[in-house]
Amino acid sequence: MTVRDLAWGDFPALLENYLAVYDEVRTNPDVGIGLFPEPPKISAEAEWFARLYGRVQDGTSIAVVAEEGGRAVGMCGVDRKGEHREVRHIGVLGILVARDWRGRGIGRRLLEAAIERCRGRFERIELSVFASNEGARRLYRSVGFVAWGLEPGGVLRDGRHTDLEYMILSLAPTSPPYYDRTGGPIELAPAPHDSIPCPETE
Repeated sequence: MTVRDLAWGDFPALLENYLAVYDEVRTNPDVGIGLFPEPPKISAEAEWFARLYGRVQDGTSIAVVAEEGGRAVGMCGVDRKGEHREVRHIGVLGILVARDWRGRGIGRRLLEAAIERCRGRFERIELSVFASNEGARRLYRSVGFVAWGLEPGGVLRDGRHTDLEYMILSLAPTSPPYYDRTGGPIELAPAPHDSIPCPETE
């Protein structure tokens, strides 16, 4: 398995991986934050991919792909939180590993590669995860992410409310103080260059 930068030819496989999530959520509600009510049209996804690829080429976004047998089986991307100069130092991370390829350490390798490419571009990385998805939360913590907040009922899917946990990873030598939902301080240590071992879960 190879982890590399996003390539133009990855679109068909990545599209297939993404659309498969719409079927998966029927039996696994802990995946797919921010899905549309219905699977998007291919033309819309092609436009999204073209914009992403352009940002990667411009150096304003990060996107790494896990390739196995000549096919992309996962991707991790980090986009700027916004174009305003006051938030350009923050990256927002998203990751997807195809269902049949989870549990093999692919998510970890994607995260590690993406984090390394973010050094010097972002001061910190943020993400959100279903609070019920303990495997993903454990993986994020193992590479340095720290939970800083919880949004009760942050997602409403098919009449079911699910809490969202917000996590942050500092890439800067120093960071401003952060507090958890109880008002307690959160220690944001810089991201480790060597990951902490944990079970292979995505």
